[in-house]
Amino acid sequence: MVRRYSCISNEAAAEKKMERLMFSGFQFSASGIRFSSSEVVLISDGTIPTNLEKKFTFPGFVDSGPSVEELGHHAGYYSLPHSKAARMFYFFFESRNNKDDPVVIWLTGGPGSGSEIALFYENGPFQFSKDNNLSLVWNQYGWDAASNIIFVDQPIGSGFSYTTDDSDIRYDEDGISNDLYDFLQAFLKEHPQFTKNDFYITGESYAGHYIPAFASRVHQGNKANEGIHINLKVKTLTSPVPFTIGVCTLFFAGTGRVCRGVELGLREGFAIGNGNTNPEIQCKAYTDFALDNGLINKNEYEDLNKLIPPCQKAIEDCGTEGGDACRISRINCFKIFYRIMDIAGDINQYDIRKKCGGGLCYDYSKMITFLNMKTVREALGVGDLEFVFLNDTVYNAMMDDAMKNLEVGIPALLEDGIKLLVYAGEYDFNCNWLGNLRWVDAMQWSGQKEFNSSPATPYLVDSEEAGTLKSHGPLAFLKVKDAGHMVPMDQPKAALQMLRDWMQGKLVRTRGGHNVSSI
Repeated sequence: MVRRYSCISNEAAAEKKMERLMFSGFQFSASGIRFSSSEVVLISDGTIPTNLEKKFTFPGFVDSGPSVEELGHHAGYYSLPHSKAARMFYFFFESRNNKDDPVVIWLTGGPGSGSEIALFYENGPFQFSKDNNLSLVWNQYGWDAASNIIFVDQPIGSGFSYTTDDSDIRYDEDGISNDLYDFLQAFLKEHPQFTKNDFYITGESYAGHYIPAFASRVHQGNKANEGIHINLKVKTLTSPVPFTIGVCTLFFAGTGRVCRGVELGLREGFAIGNGNTNPEIQCKAYTDFALDNGLINKNEYEDLNKLIPPCQKAIEDCGTEGGDACRISRINCFKIFYRIMDIAGDINQYDIRKKCGGGLCYDYSKMITFLNMKTVREALGVGDLEFVFLNDTVYNAMMDDAMKNLEVGIPALLEDGIKLLVYAGEYDFNCNWLGNLRWVDAMQWSGQKEFNSSPATPYLVDSEEAGTLKSHGPLAFLKVKDAGHMVPMDQPKAALQMLRDWMQGKLVRTRGGHNVSSI
């Protein structure tokens, strides 16, 4: 195996520490570089995996239950036609219940983290056993119980995805969303039986940037009749109660009323979990969240609030000028987060109930060891490519993008009836629920007034409160109880039910409260 690492000196690491703490998803000091000609990773015989997909079974699976051989578990690469040499790696798990279930794509944040974090520790079909070995067991609450789910390693350079040409490095959401659109077109060409299924985009953390851009790119492609139509576009109204979208008010299920030439409905959409979407609003929420949760005192709060105006001004400049202005905005705004972390002590930024054990705050060593085992790489068809947990090249390339506002493209999607769920675990500090709720409340669209005035009601799973829900029309916000940054890891049962209810239109407020159901 050929290994390439980006080794950061102690001084450089100290300079980067403040940036790493915010929106990074996870911290890792040394990671594979797969871009420059001197750092290309080749498999041992001098070749590179190309366009392939194979059914696979993970070594070490020991649990009873559905036969893995009977299920459609796939892994592979697709080349990207608008790149020089990029190959995007993915896992695809067909629904363990019904192949007509929606297709869901999951995007992990970082930027530069592979999707395998979610696959093994959050909402994938498998989990590592509690024994001190690398065996796998079924995840009872894996999202493949309700969907045909794709986990993709992106941007290029993340996870097992790679390129041999440094022009394939992406620096903004336009490049990333185009790559994802090309990937999805290739996937549906390979799996035409799933083109009829409803389609949902999901993810967390820095995916709060990826997801709105990708949803907009899919919608744009559908409207322009590019390639294969993707069922993100809505069909018929499924809500039994009035709501307003654009200039129309719709009243009864199945009326088929048309508004602005688009047949409206509450199917297909995108969901953002504990995301970084509107940094200007979310950065301002750090001090309020910290005070409310006892991380700082009132005097510290007042001092820290003096840092907010220069942060907001710098973010505004980043949006208009880019480049150096974005770098200045990171410095100005990260000061707020970093100083709170210094005051709070050794807390886990992703779950303030916990201590942070080491640079990652969580132990992912099983995953890293497992994915770099020869038997696993052979099963996946990745040759001698080494799994990269967090790619510093990808991370650094996206830093000018980090402080940009991706909420700006969402209203147009809502107006066309594409639904959005924003959910957040209540104990995450990094991308906390308060900042997420504030940008959702501030978003200007035709249903803004009605959403803001809608009551927050308990969200129930098996008759127990699992969170607090606000919704109007295609927009829903869910604050998840007893969860941190990674909701499917902390509350797997509630997360699966949330997905089901959302895809079935049950997170829409009805006259009697919110529809809920049990697993």
